[in-house]
Amino acid sequence: MSDDCNRTPFWQRQPRLPLEVHRFLQDRMEAALQDPEARQALVWPTILGAPGLRRAHPGGLPEPELLGHATRMLGALGHHDPAAAWQAHCAAGPGTAEGDAAGWRPAAAWGVWGPLVSLRCGWQLAALTPLPLDDRYPLACGVSLFNHGLFHECHDALEPLWAQAEGELKQGLQGLILMAGGYHHQQQHNLAGLLSLWEEALGRLAPGRGRVATPWGEVHAESALDLTAQRLDHGRRMTDDADDDAVFGPLWALDRPTWELA
Repeated sequence: MSDDCNRTPFWQRQPRLPLEVHRFLQDRMEAALQDPEARQALVWPTILGAPGLRRAHPGGLPEPELLGHATRMLGALGHHDPAAAWQAHCAAGPGTAEGDAAGWRPAAAWGVWGPLVSLRCGWQLAALTPLPLDDRYPLACGVSLFNHGLFHECHDALEPLWAQAEGELKQGLQGLILMAGGYHHQQQHNLAGLLSLWEEALGRLAPGRGRVATPWGEVHAESALDLTAQRLDHGRRMTDDADDDAVFGPLWALDRPTWELA
């Protein structure tokens, strides 16, 4: 796991996003999961919502500078014509920016959430950029997103694989999805939600001791299974009148769980 992954900004409580912002993020993430080519749509909100660039260019980011910042990120995805990529995105992906070549601004619908949109899209891009672009891609997406603390996106990556699976594979994938969902509830400080999902996740993953064999590689989640069991045990002992710090402080203090794809 990379040092960047270890420093994920999402290993802490996360705010509930307005529905329009949530849909903006989810639409682009789902597209990138279905087609690696669509990962480039994550580049533009990463740049446009960046707080430093917004402060430096309150009237909008000039197009040459926008394209300059996009060059490296697009290059890592195999695209080397940022101007053409931006034109194609503007035509196909309204809702990202407002303005013109003299100055582009984040879409007004982002409101005060622009910095978080930028951060989340940038972290999604970091999770997906280095992955193999073959039949392993969907599973690798799920593992990488989990390891970057993007638990909601991990669920979205694994669900199509689960829907098509059968038998032990379906059980194992569902266990991973439920584990990720529980950590999303931890980010939202939803005790009832995480207890329910982790209870079922442990039941599905324990028989394989946290290992899930798939046609695309084996997911090793043994350490994550143990950490989740510790959190589940703590959560079960909480009373209705326990304050937020008593409930969630110990959950954040334990090591962050990660998976390995072998």
